[in-house]
Amino acid sequence: MPKAAKGKGQVEKKAIHPYSRKAAYLASAAIKQQRKEKLKGGKAQRLNLIGEKLLWFQSQLDPDKAEYTKHDACEIIERYLHRFDRELEQIELANSIKGRQGRQHGSREAVIKQTIERERAQYEGNGFEIPDIINSKHLKIFREWTGDLKKLPNIKMRKVSAKGSDSAPSAVSQDKHMGEENNEDASLNSDTDL
Repeated sequence: MPKAAKGKGQVEKKAIHPYSRKAAYLASAAIKQQRKEKLKGGKAQRLNLIGEKLLWFQSQLDPDKAEYTKHDACEIIERYLHRFDRELEQIELANSIKGRQGRQHGSREAVIKQTIERERAQYEGNGFEIPDIINSKHLKIFREWTGDLKKLPNIKMRKVSAKGSDSAPSAVSQDKHMGEENNEDASLNSDTDL
């Protein structure tokens, strides 16, 4: 009878003791991997939201316009804040039909209202972040953007506030008037020196 060949066939795996150092190391490695994947997923979701927002703003740009003012940027932001109006009207219409119990699409309506409220608070507070369309150089880069999320860091962002847009024209006009008065004073002084 021939002898069985001693090969490197299937080797039995040793069971790891649950309280050993190796088990603790494997558990911590698994936790690290889960944390990395969670952060990666959160970052990807955040980039997708920013990408959608920027694509909306890009679709609203006038191709003939070379540069925008703060007032123009505020108008575009107002249109952005009212982007859910049709959907809210449809939800209200569906809820107004008689004979239905409860509110249909209530959770979607709540999410939309919270989003609008949060964005409105940002716009009226510190400022709403949009692509920098006021600077013509950054506007050109933004227009050339194809929607690739990898090139998102190339797009410069700017915070625009509602209170900044209302007070800016009056501040500019006051600066102009002060500058004109200074020029008049300078010309009067130069006339008296002769």
